[in-house]
Amino acid sequence: MVSLTSAARSPRLRRLWQRIGPWRVFAVIAGGLLFTPILVTLFSWLNPDHEVWRHLADTLLPEILRNTAILIFGVGSAVMVLGVGLAWLTAVCEFPGRRFFDWALMLPLAVPAYVLAFVFIGFFEYAGPLQTGLRELIGPGFELPSVRSAPGVVLVMALVFYPYVYMLTRTAFLAQGRGPLEAARIQGLSPWAAFFRVAVPMARPAIAAGTALALMETLADFGAVAIFNFETFTTAIYRAWFGFFSINAAAQLAAILLLIILAGLWVERRARGRARFSQGGTQHLERIQLRGWRRWAATAAAGTVLALGFVLPMIQLLIWASRRLEDLDSTYWSLIQNTLTLGASAAVLTVLIALLLAYARRVQPDRLTQRAVTAATLGYALPGAVLAVGIMLALTWLDHLVASLVGPWGGLGTTFLAGSIFALILAYVVRFMAVAYGAVDSSLERVRPVLRDAARSLGAGDREVIRRIYVPMLAPGLLTALLLVGVDVMKEMPATLLLRPFGWDTLAVRIYEFTTEGVWERAAVPAITLVGVGLLPVILLVRGTIRGH
Repeated sequence: MVSLTSAARSPRLRRLWQRIGPWRVFAVIAGGLLFTPILVTLFSWLNPDHEVWRHLADTLLPEILRNTAILIFGVGSAVMVLGVGLAWLTAVCEFPGRRFFDWALMLPLAVPAYVLAFVFIGFFEYAGPLQTGLRELIGPGFELPSVRSAPGVVLVMALVFYPYVYMLTRTAFLAQGRGPLEAARIQGLSPWAAFFRVAVPMARPAIAAGTALALMETLADFGAVAIFNFETFTTAIYRAWFGFFSINAAAQLAAILLLIILAGLWVERRARGRARFSQGGTQHLERIQLRGWRRWAATAAAGTVLALGFVLPMIQLLIWASRRLEDLDSTYWSLIQNTLTLGASAAVLTVLIALLLAYARRVQPDRLTQRAVTAATLGYALPGAVLAVGIMLALTWLDHLVASLVGPWGGLGTTFLAGSIFALILAYVVRFMAVAYGAVDSSLERVRPVLRDAARSLGAGDREVIRRIYVPMLAPGLLTALLLVGVDVMKEMPATLLLRPFGWDTLAVRIYEFTTEGVWERAAVPAITLVGVGLLPVILLVRGTIRGH
């Protein structure tokens, strides 16, 4: 009998293996595995839970659909107004404080939405410091409108997610220069007409991409809407899973949310059409000097957004945290350890797979490999709750299959994968693969193919080429990807809340537990920690902004 080793070394099998391509095989396997939760979620409709769905249709579903529409139109409109307006002011106009606001307006991106949500409620609610102080000043009958409302949710989401639109649109405005605006003025257009009819249409791809990112994050959010008691698909998924104990109903709700997100991405791409981002970099331009009240109005507008989105929340968190210093005990440091462990483990694994996928796409750039890489990076468009449901269903099925094969003597239960840390790490990898892939792939573009070809001509194999050429040159991009993924993992709430094994609480989970009980001060210490961690990737963006001047 021919051994497996000798068969593997036979020329015929070796030629077949080379024709198939090991990197193509890796890309297809990785893309298939990372795309599986999406398929499992969609196929959950093959077995609907009729009783639970009747209850949802009579009680929650109309409210969920209405609230989702409110978030899509409210947050979408708000982030476009804030992001485009502030980008225009800092990129094209000159006013007091412009250089400071140019980078400082990105700081709200470091604040998780659920952190800003509980700070807003704690600060603006009836018993909060603002209304308490105003009643002492004006009179006992004074009362502001309740912050626990649809406008309150929209405001919080807009303040957290407008930087996506701001960053991309600002870059687009800088790339345009003054030429198109001057040409429009020569044709007799007013400054406002030139802005709306020339600058904004030219920046439409950036505006659409930034708004799409903001809306994906909005639909994926669980913590903020849960704190506001604002029912959406993510809160309904959690309720169906842990309230009705029906993971099938949770999966079917997740499938509806998934279809909404995919439809939104399709609409965004159709709206952009053939438009593409400018690749020419920023151009030198002579800024518009704002005069009179307009210059101070621009400063006030930028300062108000920054104050509401970052400065006031940080001050309130520091005040609350100073009253709870006793919370810095062994339990808190255990949460830090769990959070860092999960962040580091998921980041290393995600970046490693992203590196291999990016390399496979260059070594064998055929259509199959391209589609496999695309499938592997679709997870960022999915809410953590959707991924958690899909992964739980897939791993539960695999657990039962393995348990039935090995039998009772195998010593395996029916949740040895679904209830393990592996499920949680897998959710992180799928969710943030696109983040890692984007950073790695952009760095890989800088490696000239001639270096790879020269190394191969000297007899170096694929592994040696990666180790001795790619890794040293990719080190800055790899470190950036590790940082971005690690921070995103540490801030991720819904996937962690739904999939974490017993004893694996994190800072995000502890914030959720405290905020559901309404103890805002106790949530301040872990929140301050997460905001501090979230500042790291924002600092990278700020450094890039400063270089762009």
